[in-house]
Amino acid sequence: MWFRLQGTTRHAAVLLRLLMQHARVLKKCVKCKEELAAVLIRAGDAYCRSCFRESFIHKFRAMLGKTRVIFPGEKVLLAVSGGPSSCSMLSQVQEGVSQNAHKKLRFVPGIVYIEEGGTLGQSKELRRKTTSELCEMFRSTGFPFYILPLEQVLDLPGSVVAPSSLSDQPSSAYKTAVDHFLQSGSSAGVMAEEQKDVSLPAVQESQTQLLQQLLGSAKTLTAKQDLLSALRQHLLVHTARTKGYSKLMLGDSCTRLAVKLFTSISLGRGAQLAQDTGFSDCRYGDVIAVRPMREYSAKEIAYYNHMFKVPSFVIPSLDTKTPDKASIQRLTESFVTKLQADFPSTVSTIYRTGEKLQTACRSSSAAEDIDRCLLCVCSLDTVVEEASALQATLISEQLSQTKAPQTSVAVKSEPAAAVGQCCSSEGPCGRTEGAVGCYISPKEHEVTKLRKLLCYSCQRTIRDMSSVHHLPHYVLSEAQRRQNRSVMKKQISEFLLDDADEND
Repeated sequence: MWFRLQGTTRHAAVLLRLLMQHARVLKKCVKCKEELAAVLIRAGDAYCRSCFRESFIHKFRAMLGKTRVIFPGEKVLLAVSGGPSSCSMLSQVQEGVSQNAHKKLRFVPGIVYIEEGGTLGQSKELRRKTTSELCEMFRSTGFPFYILPLEQVLDLPGSVVAPSSLSDQPSSAYKTAVDHFLQSGSSAGVMAEEQKDVSLPAVQESQTQLLQQLLGSAKTLTAKQDLLSALRQHLLVHTARTKGYSKLMLGDSCTRLAVKLFTSISLGRGAQLAQDTGFSDCRYGDVIAVRPMREYSAKEIAYYNHMFKVPSFVIPSLDTKTPDKASIQRLTESFVTKLQADFPSTVSTIYRTGEKLQTACRSSSAAEDIDRCLLCVCSLDTVVEEASALQATLISEQLSQTKAPQTSVAVKSEPAAAVGQCCSSEGPCGRTEGAVGCYISPKEHEVTKLRKLLCYSCQRTIRDMSSVHHLPHYVLSEAQRRQNRSVMKKQISEFLLDDADEND
């Protein structure tokens, strides 16, 4: 009897849930109050088809309008991965720059797609097939587009990780740009001149093998995904610079940024949260990345793409078909999405919290290169006082790695030793590299040389690699340049004037 009653109660609950969903569908639109609701985004936000479309479009253009980061006539490069969010962003831009658009977008767009099939070991035929499908969609927009295999990141110059100078714009610069744009007229003809028949460039098998060795040297999937994200960002910024684009538009949604916020905290990137999740990211100086899709949830984007036939593609990645605990990124995504299913305000709450984080865009110069991370190009967060959580973590790590018995261990953080000595930035032995009695392995010596040039999170990524020699040549060459510059500055330090002396 108890089992029968339990089954009846369960069926009643399912029936009640279906009736509630049916009642929601029969609701009137909260905006026009006339048409029946066709989509329910959140509790109380029921829209008809036309009002949902207007609200979706208005949110995109309002985000670009109120920030005033993109100036009229400016060239903007859209990073399209083929997923729902980036394809929806491309659809919004395509409609916004059309002649009959209300509140027309006034910038000149271009498209870039980075093909990452080499990281998964895909065949050339499969990679060409995926690229050809995306090319058809890109050609229909009429925008210039660029197809780049990820293998091209191995041939980038060292200037990619050296931020360029960012000139301060006066408050009246945007209004001046609008007036100039209206007087000169539309620049839509520029796009037709640049449009070419683009396909996947030929990729040498040796380059693909080097890329696979680079990612294969990372022991964990967490490190692989973090390293892949940095390489992808480098290639996007280099393409924007070489093609003359001053803005880079990313398709990160609200759900994706909520996951990224928790992931960044878990990976020790708390100091870089504002740049990793904010609307604008000016770490590279002359190329500013913007995220106009950051107020759209994944559910909202999926509804819009389905209702208005916006094409998107399912492209596998490193974490495809992996369990939830395969990486920190994967575990965080599973945690947030499952929590969102039970508590619909989870993503919006995380997003609103991260939205309060801000950072000032300071101008960059060659003298400040050494204060930037070699991989993520954010400001270094490792220059801290002795009594800090970072120093406590480093001391604990040093003690745990000690292999030889020591009579006394200095737990106080010592100043950096001279170049050529063991543990120049960590460890208490102070012996020369490779000397008898040194308990630091050759691999840790290599990591030590790069450690001063990396933020805390990127240090963890490098330590998970079997060898730093697998890093791209432009990263290693830039690291050598900065190390040589640091040594030279130390040698002539007694001949340099301090800032206080210059003011006097």
